[in-house]
Amino acid sequence: MNKQIKNIIEKILGSKKLETNEAQMDKATMSFYISIKSSIKEIAFMLVGIFSAAFGLKGFLLPNDFLDGGATGISLLISELTDIPIYILIIVVNFPFIILGIKAVNKTFAVKTAISILGLSLVLATVSFPEITNDKLLISIFGGFFLGAGIGMAIRGGAVIDGTEVLAVYLGRRSATSIGDIIMVFNVIIFAFAAYLISIETALYAMLTYLAASKTVDFIVEGIEEYVGLTIISDHTLEIQEMLKDKLNRGYTIYKRKRGSGKRGEKIEESEVIYTVITRLELGKLYTEIEKIDNDAFIVSSLVKDIRGGMVKKRPLH
Repeated sequence: MNKQIKNIIEKILGSKKLETNEAQMDKATMSFYISIKSSIKEIAFMLVGIFSAAFGLKGFLLPNDFLDGGATGISLLISELTDIPIYILIIVVNFPFIILGIKAVNKTFAVKTAISILGLSLVLATVSFPEITNDKLLISIFGGFFLGAGIGMAIRGGAVIDGTEVLAVYLGRRSATSIGDIIMVFNVIIFAFAAYLISIETALYAMLTYLAASKTVDFIVEGIEEYVGLTIISDHTLEIQEMLKDKLNRGYTIYKRKRGSGKRGEKIEESEVIYTVITRLELGKLYTEIEKIDNDAFIVSSLVKDIRGGMVKKRPLH
């Protein structure tokens, strides 16, 4: 800021107010930068997802009259029976799920989902993709792979291009049934209709396509590494902390606790509990290192779906 202008403003507002305003401006600029960066990242994921799903449909499934599960499977089934273009059915079938998304998640999610589905429909209507193969097994596996990759990328971008997940979330909140069970029942109904209206073979290949797609979605959304959270209770907490820091390059959190009954009987005293998050790939190494320090350490592990920040991404396996 120009020094003369700064002096004038200081006289009017006072120096403390100016410093506060500058701090607020810096914070607002940083917030704006993060928002723009996040939006660009989401748009990129959605675009890649749209083209990947379109390639899976037009390059594998559609030319060979194959089906899938979910809202996409319903669209493919209706298209097979009525000859209505798939790009129209994609919008019509998913429209109720978009409306439901407002209640199940929020308006922003519903808008992103609507844009993604419209984008997929537009690409299907206007972009040509080569037919890759006529081999039924390859069609099921790779058609499901590219379709699942598209769905997974869209989810990473904060939207969906298959409305089944929205319905599952909505029903899951209103019943004791899990989201996975709801999606499974939904798809069993689709496959049953496919077997009755077309053929059992078509339904079986549709199941294989769905399995390939769902596993790809899991891989894209959750990644190859699953994270594990470990609670470690030991009489040698200092040595374990040093090991986590020096050998595994991991951060950790220390909790204070009061010990109750244990291997040596009831003994009320204060001690420390270590909590850390590592990747599944490092789990064996960590157990080995803890065993070297304290063979009697009590360890509780649980899967962690996702993490952000910290030191977990840095994973030297030496």
